[in-house]
Amino acid sequence: MKDLNDSDNVKLEDFEAFDTKESKKTGAKEYSLLGQIFAALWIMVWSALKFYKSISSGQAVEVTDIIYSGIAIAACFSPVYVSILFDKIKAIRFGD
Repeated sequence: MKDLNDSDNVKLEDFEAFDTKESKKTGAKEYSLLGQIFAALWIMVWSALKFYKSISSGQAVEVTDIIYSGIAIAACFSPVYVSILFDKIKAIRFGD
């Protein structure tokens, strides 16, 4: 590495040691998480608007609508739960 006081022909390669950023590719897990969050937000907004429409028109919100929206949000994150469960089973079976 060159001396920083030497001002002639300082190149980018001379500063490689100072580069702390890593080029990290976005994998399937990150996209899956974003998809799950988007789906959960979509269901929450859709349900909130449906509930608001029912309440503003003077009708009661049906219990089945509340239950189905909760089940749908939980279903968005079920791959996470299944993955955790399989990791636990693998740890028990193979002793990791």
